[in-house]
Amino acid sequence: MLAGEIYSATDAQLLKELNETKDIIFQFNSLPPSATEERKKILYSLIGHIADDKAIVNQPFYCDYGKQISFGRRFFANFGLTILDEACVTIGDDCFIGPNVSIYTACHSTDPDERNSRQEWALPVTIGDSVWIGGSVTILPGVTIGSGTTIGAGSVVTKDIPDHVVAAGNPCRVVKKIQK
Repeated sequence: MLAGEIYSATDAQLLKELNETKDIIFQFNSLPPSATEERKKILYSLIGHIADDKAIVNQPFYCDYGKQISFGRRFFANFGLTILDEACVTIGDDCFIGPNVSIYTACHSTDPDERNSRQEWALPVTIGDSVWIGGSVTILPGVTIGSGTTIGAGSVVTKDIPDHVVAAGNPCRVVKKIQK
């Protein structure tokens, strides 16, 4: 799965890991917002790598495995972040994620017979440093978003976005370069 090869979405070990993660996510999302230390403890045990102790992830939060996710320094995610981390999701330093953002790595065939076989593959997602992802953005498998970039609310990011731009739309495209 992590190598980008075809795998079975109904593999017993993967389903076991998914359910274990769902239990942890349930605990995290069930805590009162004021239980900051307990929430932080659960989050830091779930996510594969968090660069410092300043990460903030507002509830609810959802992911498939957690261990394929890496948050850089001073990471912030608003309500409703969903990460399907069948492949690695790497997010740089000083990134801000708006509400209801979805990051997907899992891929399925467009051919119905192939899709119904439950065979899938996954492609990593990489987000650079100092990126702002607006609310209700969807980031598709295999995408890289460059450092210093802003993705406008409601965008669907289907292809790589370069450094230091504002990009928006469906499909997401560069609408402005940011002068450095």
